[in-house]
Amino acid sequence: QRELDAVEVFFSRTARDNRLGCMFVRCAPSSRYTLLFSHGNAVDLGQMCSFYIGLGSRINCNIFSYDYSGYGVSSGKPSEKNLYADIDAAWQALRCAPGEYGVSPENIILYGQSIGTVPTVDLASRYECAAVILHSPLMSGLRVAFPDTRKTYCFDAFPSIDKISKVTSPVLVIHGTEDEVIDFSHGLAMYERCPRAVEPLWVEGAGHNDIELYAQYLERLKQFISHELPNS
Repeated sequence: QRELDAVEVFFSRTARDNRLGCMFVRCAPSSRYTLLFSHGNAVDLGQMCSFYIGLGSRINCNIFSYDYSGYGVSSGKPSEKNLYADIDAAWQALRCAPGEYGVSPENIILYGQSIGTVPTVDLASRYECAAVILHSPLMSGLRVAFPDTRKTYCFDAFPSIDKISKVTSPVLVIHGTEDEVIDFSHGLAMYERCPRAVEPLWVEGAGHNDIELYAQYLERLKQFISHELPNS
C-alpha cells in the first residue's frame, strides 16, 4: 500500500483533443531527476505500474508516464501524429504539474522503449532536457518492415533516424543483440547518428522484451544517471 501511495493518476488533454491518461510515480522524492517514460507497444499504465515503482526506487528517479491515444484509459486512436501530440501533452503536464510537482527540463530524462522511442526522439529533437535513454529503438517504421531500406521515403512512418542528429542532450542507447522484433542494427545505427551518445549498452543474448532481466541493465542506468550527466 505504501508503494501505491507514491502513485498519482490523472488526465491531461492533447492538442488533438484526446484525453491522455497520466501516471506520476514519486518513488524517490529527494531525487533530482524524473524519467518521462514512453512505454512499449503491447502494454498500458496499469501493467507498467509495478515495474515503474521497482525501477524508480532502484535507480533513484521519479517516473512520469502516460498511455498513448487509443491505449489504456486514453481516448482517440493510435497514429503517428497522435504519438507526437501525446508526448507533447505529457511533457507539458510534467513541467506544469500542480504545486511542487512541476519539473524543469534540466531535471527531466526522456526514456523511450521500443515504439516509445519514436515520440521520445521527436520531443528530444525539439526540446533540451537532462538526457535521453533509447531502449530497443527503431530507425523508422519502413526499416522494421523492410530491413534493406536505406533512405527515408516521404510516406515512411516514424523517421527517428533523421531526427536523432538534432538531439543535443546526452543519449544512452540500449539494445539486445538477439532482438527478434527490432533488429540490433537499428540500435547501432541510432547510436552512430547521435551527436552526444554516451557508451551504449549492448546486451549480449537479450531479445526485445527481456533486457530488464539482465543485471547490466540497472547497472548501466545507475552509472549514467549518477555519474555521467553534466550535473551529477
